[in-house]
Amino acid sequence: MPVCEPTYGSEEREALIDAFDSGWVSAGGKYNDRLETDFAEYCQVDHGVSVCNGTVAIHLAIRALELSAGDEVIVPNHNGIYGVYALMYEGITPILVEAEALTWNIDPDLIEKAITPKTKAIMVVHLYGHPCDMDAITKIAEKYNLPVIEDAAQAHGAEYKGRRAGSLGTIATFSLFANKVITSGEGGLIVTDSENLANKCRYYRNQCFPLGGPRHFIHEDIGYNYRMTNVQAALAWAQLGKIDELVSGRRRVNAEYRRLLEEMPGIGFQAEMSWGKNIFWMTAITIDPIRAGFSRDDLEKHLIDQNIQTRRLFVGMNRQPVMKAKGYKCELKFPVSDFLADNGLYLPSSSHLEEEKIGTVSSAIIELGAS
Repeated sequence: MPVCEPTYGSEEREALIDAFDSGWVSAGGKYNDRLETDFAEYCQVDHGVSVCNGTVAIHLAIRALELSAGDEVIVPNHNGIYGVYALMYEGITPILVEAEALTWNIDPDLIEKAITPKTKAIMVVHLYGHPCDMDAITKIAEKYNLPVIEDAAQAHGAEYKGRRAGSLGTIATFSLFANKVITSGEGGLIVTDSENLANKCRYYRNQCFPLGGPRHFIHEDIGYNYRMTNVQAALAWAQLGKIDELVSGRRRVNAEYRRLLEEMPGIGFQAEMSWGKNIFWMTAITIDPIRAGFSRDDLEKHLIDQNIQTRRLFVGMNRQPVMKAKGYKCELKFPVSDFLADNGLYLPSSSHLEEEKIGTVSSAIIELGAS
């Protein structure tokens, strides 16, 4: 049983065939325009920019904000390394902040003490589909006049006090990788209310060719080939049309796991705060080995022996060898991040996952606890 599969139907097939039959398979096609417009509207913002993956979306956001070598950016320690990679591309120093114990997102109470005169932005990550505590973060950002980059790679459709992820910061980025709620196989999106930032992203995305000007192969800046193809955009646009159904599917899967495992000692779930809508991109659990009677590694092996695939939770930036190799030093302790890295994994979570299969996974976990 795979940990995640995309949910496709006839709508995706029709859009792909239409893009293919149009003859326009590279970037700049009608589906790029439709996806950018419709996804921006879905996120309750004015501008969308399609790109080839979520990591380059963050890189373009950094370039658009004119962050540069020697700057510092506040980042969550418990996170995939991809946003930190984007900072490292530009020689920017990531300043690590510990996670909250309930949501596993960046702890707002620890951000202000991490700010220095070199701090130029705050990057938040809505991990596993739960939005960050944005009022607290925005208050700090406004106090120090710092832009907020939303890494919403896992949070399509997540909400904070009724506002959608993507509308909560200065600029936001999304991934469209195959395990995301909506996918184009590979792909990414940038959204913002700022026309200036959106145009900068479009400019850098396409090798720094002038926007709307003649292509005379004169380049004023370092640009990138970060475009999304029309074929990828067709797939993502068709997925966007059923995003509410796909989000509901992830939440249904999570609710069923919780119901079946609620009496299982030592199993913990990511919270859903009253002010937020968690889309539960993945149903992630933690295992307290003392209370459960088995470790995360024991469970991982037990499930894979039954052909049930899982994935471990992220290893904190404080433990990444590449950070140390590149001279990034941090003497702080990160007990929440370390606990999640050492004791967490996520379970099969496809939007269309049947209750029978959720029951199979849950029964396997209960079986291990009883052995």
